Parts: sequence; C-alpha cells; structure tokens
Amino acid sequence: MLLNPAIMALIGVSVVVALLLLLAAGFAIQVMRHWDIHSGSELQLNLERRTYLISTILSYAFVAELVSLLLFVYNAEAMSTQFVGAMCATGVLNVDPWGWPTLFLKIAVFFAGGAWLILNRLDNQGYDYPLVRIKYALLLAIVPLVIAEAVVQTAYFLGLDPDVITSCCGSLFTPESEGVAAEVSSLQPRTAVIALYASGGLALLSGLATLRRRGAALLFAGSGLLAFVVALVAIVSYVALYIYEHPHHHCPFCILKSGHDFVGYYLYIPLFAATVLALGVGVLAPWRRIPSLVQAAAVDIRRFTWLALLGFTLFYVVATYAVVTSNLTMQGVWW
Repeated sequence: MLLNPAIMALIGVSVVVALLLLLAAGFAIQVMRHWDIHSGSELQLNLERRTYLISTILSYAFVAELVSLLLFVYNAEAMSTQFVGAMCATGVLNVDPWGWPTLFLKIAVFFAGGAWLILNRLDNQGYDYPLVRIKYALLLAIVPLVIAEAVVQTAYFLGLDPDVITSCCGSLFTPESEGVAAEVSSLQPRTAVIALYASGGLALLSGLATLRRRGAALLFAGSGLLAFVVALVAIVSYVALYIYEHPHHHCPFCILKSGHDFVGYYLYIPLFAATVLALGVGVLAPWRRIPSLVQAAAVDIRRFTWLALLGFTLFYVVATYAVVTSNLTMQGVWW
C-alpha cells in the first residue's frame, strides 16, 4: 500500500461519508414510516427538527464526495511517476483490479449525490416539505452505492504495489486491443464528430425548449445524459488526437497533464457540471405542479437549465478550439 496525503484524505472522506449516510439511513427509515406533516405529535416535531440537521449534514457529505472525484483523478495522475509502465492515470488505475471500478463508482455517486442535493434544495423551499419521503427514499437507494465506493476504493489503495509493472494508455486505448476502450478508440473520427455535435445540438435545443416550455425538462435531462456519454466517447476517438497532435494517441487522461495546458480539466469540469444540472432539471420536473413548490420549482428549473446550457456551451467551445488550433492535419485521411 502507498500512502500520501491525498490517499489518506480520500479514504477518510469516503469512510466518514459512508458512516454519515448510514446514520442518515436510520433517520430516513423513521421518516418513511412515521412522517405526517399534519400531526402535532412529539414524534413528528422531533422528526421535523432533526430533518434540518440531517439535510445539512448530507449536503456537506455529498459536496465532499463531489470534490473527492476530482481529487481521485488528480491523485491518480500525480502517482503515475511511482509505477513502472505508468505514464498517466490509466496506468495507475491498471495497477490494481479495483482501480477502474472505483472511478466508475465515484462517477455514479457524483451524479446521484448531485441529484439528491437538487431535490433537497427544492423540498426545503416548500412550507409543508412535500418531497421529504421521496428524497429520503432516494437517499436509501444511494447509501449502498456510497458504501460500495468506500469499500472498493479502500481495497484499491490497499492493493497498490509499487513493484507491479503496469500497462498504460498506449496498450489500453488502441484499436488493436480488446474491450470497451479499444472499441471506443477504433471509432472513426468522422462518426465521432457527427455524433458529438448532433448530441450537443440536441441537448442545447432541448435546454432552450425547457426555458420556453416546462414540458421539455425530461427531454433535456435525457439529451444531456446522451450528450455526456457521446462527449466521453468523442474525447477518446476524436478530440484527444488533436490535443496530442498525434493520430494514434487516444488517452482521456493525458490531456490533464501540464504539457497539454491542463485542457482536460477545461473539458471535463463543465461537462460533468452541465450533465448533473441537466439531470437535476429532470429530477425537479415531476414536482413542479405541487402547490407549495410551483414558484420554487419554476425558478430552480430555469436557473439550473441556464447553468447547464452554460456548461455544455463551454465544453463544446473548448473542444472545438482544441481541434481548430491543433497542428494535426488529417485532411484527405479522415475528411
């Protein structure tokens, strides 16, 4: 096992958050069974007082999880010099079999936690807390995910062995290999760029439609999720090649290095933020007709839609700028 301040912080955050969510799960079960806003019983008053505290604790816990995703990727990139064969985060994640599952679980917690925070924000604006059971039911669904992430991440860090010779992006993200990464890498750039801008256009248009008609919110959430998946594929099969100015370098992590002006952070941060906000708009949409939430839901849907559109726009501007300013010219080969 390798220990550094970042690893200790990541383990500490995951363990603390998992424990907090376990405690909150006990409270959530009480709410699911006994919550009655029309009751003046001592139990109901106690639940109402405690829900303020639990909601605040959970808000800090999920924000910590959101930050830990960024720290996890940054730490994996920084540790690439400590393993033979590793040149970027790909090699570090390949050192132990739990590396990639940890990353995927962190991404899942990022979106689930973001959705919960947005739902909690809306519920707190209603005088009668109409979504309290729903948000705590969602919390009970998230708890196993957070615990799994804490366990898998700890197993990953415990399994890091500096004597292991690992394989890196050159062998994983290549069309000659096998698996999902190889399939994505082998996608024709022409196909990738069409899919990238078509899905982006759909997300932006559905977002604008959401601002004009509330009925388009679910379409915006779905198209935002589609744009997110397509964008990740396009980064590997198309955008990264122009950033590296190399027609066979597909790594989605090397673009985070200083040698490439940290352009990966300018791509990923707005993309992830826009996607979670778009999903949040979809989470809010079904509750916009609840009398105590009509005004708050309308304001939040509009605010989050604008922010998501800003994030998607930033991503496509950065991706396009990286391509058009690249010295890589594949005219006559790809186009």
